Amino acid sequence: MESEDGRGFHVLNVRSSADGETLSLEIIMREMEELKSHLARINSPVVLCHNDLLTENVIYNQEGAVKFIDYEYADFNYQAYDIGNHFNEFAGIDNVDSSLYPSDELQFDWLSVYLESFKRCSTGDSAVTQTEVQELYEQVCQFSLICQGPIQLLLLEEARVLWIDTSMMLQALCWFCRLCPL
Repeated sequence: MESEDGRGFHVLNVRSSADGETLSLEIIMREMEELKSHLARINSPVVLCHNDLLTENVIYNQEGAVKFIDYEYADFNYQAYDIGNHFNEFAGIDNVDSSLYPSDELQFDWLSVYLESFKRCSTGDSAVTQTEVQELYEQVCQFSLICQGPIQLLLLEEARVLWIDTSMMLQALCWFCRLCPL
């Protein structure tokens, strides 16, 4: 699977399907279009999102008031994407520890409070049903799988152009293949 290219660089020869098709930008773009089509069918509303809800960007005081900081990435996005990304951030960025990803119980509690606040601000009624929480949970689970996608695709491109070490490229390829099995 790995070979040298004559200049001493390691080259990954990734086969993306049983017919031996090599992973290429065209294949990635096709897979991303299919993913985009799938995500559009999820029906997560597009809302104003923070898009960088690291735990360090959420602050609270002793009275329990929560505030968000660091809005440079704020823009309209799928509601479930922003929440899924926030949950992913629990596990860390540089030293990822998946055991820190929030439990189902914490996610359901968080989503319940979020929906109550969201509905109170948008309709004036804060009543939330278990069905609404379950629906949002399912949407968030699907979007949380793709939150790191743009970063991993950039890693793939950097590895290709800059000949970055193969461990970084393997990490990105493993993420991509898990998300978009070809």
